[in-house]
Amino acid sequence: MAENLKAPLAPPLKRDGAPACNVPCKMSWDEVGVLCRRERLRCKQLGVIGANIDDYEVEFLCDYKKTRDKEFYLVKWRGYLEADNSWEPKRNLKCPKLIKQFHEDLDLELRRHKKRSTPNRLDKEVSSFLVLKAKLRQTLLGWEAHLNKTRNHPGHIFVVNDVDLEGPPKSFTYINNNNVGQGIVLDVMAVGCECKNCFEEPVNGCCPGASQHRMAYNEKGQVRISPGKPVYECNSRCSCGPDCPNRVVQKGIQFDLCIFKTENDRGWGVRTLQHIKKNTFVMEYVGEIITTDEAERRGQVYDRQGATYLFDLDYVEDVYTVDAAHQGNISHFVNHSCTPNLQVFNVFIDNIDERLPRIALFSTRPIRAGEELTFDYNMQINPVDTESTKMDSSFSLVGLNSSPKKRVRVECLCGSDSCRKYLF
Repeated sequence: MAENLKAPLAPPLKRDGAPACNVPCKMSWDEVGVLCRRERLRCKQLGVIGANIDDYEVEFLCDYKKTRDKEFYLVKWRGYLEADNSWEPKRNLKCPKLIKQFHEDLDLELRRHKKRSTPNRLDKEVSSFLVLKAKLRQTLLGWEAHLNKTRNHPGHIFVVNDVDLEGPPKSFTYINNNNVGQGIVLDVMAVGCECKNCFEEPVNGCCPGASQHRMAYNEKGQVRISPGKPVYECNSRCSCGPDCPNRVVQKGIQFDLCIFKTENDRGWGVRTLQHIKKNTFVMEYVGEIITTDEAERRGQVYDRQGATYLFDLDYVEDVYTVDAAHQGNISHFVNHSCTPNLQVFNVFIDNIDERLPRIALFSTRPIRAGEELTFDYNMQINPVDTESTKMDSSFSLVGLNSSPKKRVRVECLCGSDSCRKYLF
């Protein structure tokens, strides 16, 4: 906020029993904090208290030089303006992680400039890049904190960009559940099961049996039906508890995942930080539910922008679409692959409208920690099980585009051996 001419309203003030009021401030919060420290004033709202009023914490390192075998770093102090930056000898700094990160960034930048060794003084271009990189890292950490504060699932979210200086996406709001667009009404499940043990002693086949389908999960919660078949989970009206094996997708993301910037022009991607077993629920594709007419209108705009996040809900008929362009969860960042490790399943929980399934992504094979998560934007489902219903067989195409008849040919960059070369 240091570059702002006018900060947000200052915290409410009370004097002599008078009501609180907001006072416009022409200084940024950082500037007010610096002023408080200089005047020895304490302010809880700004984090300036007696315990840290004399503290000098390294926020990040800006520059480096070496003089007579002594190393110095230009330090940006937390809570102080850049005008207060100072050169400090390495022996005075107690921040080994920041020093290590600084030299990792420096080495990468020097290699980019085809320099093999660290000079005694850095070029202005190099030092400027290091400052931008440090500020970007802080911005991403702030976004990461916001995402974890917003999420309602156990799995943590991490954010990394070791490729360029791109920050968090603009005009994107993290949501945990689908938002229903104007004019769309969800039908709530009228009844629930009465099972004492849904897996071992399902009454009338439990919730799946009531819809003339088999239980989709085994006792460990792994999916055991063919892609294209519907999944009916127990719902809020069921008598079973939260540990029921037929409650999987509704429990949310269980794994720690990392949003990272890819190195081959595929934008942001998602990798898992934990091992994932085969047939395990990973995440739900979440966004704004809109009509196909609205999706067609938005799709024309997205096509001109060269990206789209429209997921057709064509399980029984092509009526609705999920748009994750501006509202979504971590699935917004999952890339396409012609040999994906995630598979789409249609899931029904509290909603009985078969035109509006929830889109769940399950692992197709064991996925190693650190591996990127992908699914096929243009997957084909051909049910062969004799138990398939007419609804199963009509699930023939799931794609991220508003109009299958007008799809723009987008080059595929997945790099797999069986790459189709184009997404659509």
